[in-house]
Amino acid sequence: MLTVVKIGGAWLERGAEDSAFSALAKLDGDVVVVHGGGAEISRWLDRSGIEVEWVEGLRVTRGDSLQLTAMVLSGWVNKRVVEALSRAGRPAVGLSGEDGGLLLAEPVDPERLGEVGRVIRVDPRPIQVLLRGGFTPVISPVSSGPGGQPLNVNADEAAIPLALGVNADRLLLLSDVPGVLARGRLVETLDRERAEALARSGDLAGGMLVKVNQALDAASRGVEVRIGDAALLSGGSGTRIQGSELSPAST
Repeated sequence: MLTVVKIGGAWLERGAEDSAFSALAKLDGDVVVVHGGGAEISRWLDRSGIEVEWVEGLRVTRGDSLQLTAMVLSGWVNKRVVEALSRAGRPAVGLSGEDGGLLLAEPVDPERLGEVGRVIRVDPRPIQVLLRGGFTPVISPVSSGPGGQPLNVNADEAAIPLALGVNADRLLLLSDVPGVLARGRLVETLDRERAEALARSGDLAGGMLVKVNQALDAASRGVEVRIGDAALLSGGSGTRIQGSELSPAST
């Protein structure tokens, strides 16, 4: 069993107490962790006097903000997760998508978003070497762009192609909510048809819509995908994703 676990910045802020990392450390089989850290990036940008620019809910990353983002994600946040996992009894090694050519990305929209990318290729060999050595890889989503230029990639958008690239059996997308919610109630199973209905009604929107859209694609390719909070690590069900990618008309 190979499980990819994505832990978001919100989860790190509010859900990452020792008990949660202990549950993560006790997962059966091999585990790969991909993390975000948006709130920590915002704090460091503020401390550095760098104004945060947003376009339709997406953080613009260019120049000094790119350098700081890479330092915070691949340095500070990454090593905190490594330390917490190791302390919980699961030896871990941190790396970014840039290391060993793990994640190759292309720019999404340089004019509007700057150095923000999407993953287009995964080289599973660095992950395989660490897993064979008994280590849990902890991945910062900062990835290699054209000519070696780093690109900032959303953690969800890195975790899903990574799970496919390493032939994971299971993908757990952890956040600070128990799963996909519709009018405050948990949606236990979400397929393409139900997702389209929730998108039309407005119950599924923003970052969660993007997450579900990509998770449906991963599920259609044989990966068990669940969205939820830390309860997923100890047997909670969250929202189970089934089916294929949302059609463009639904978004």
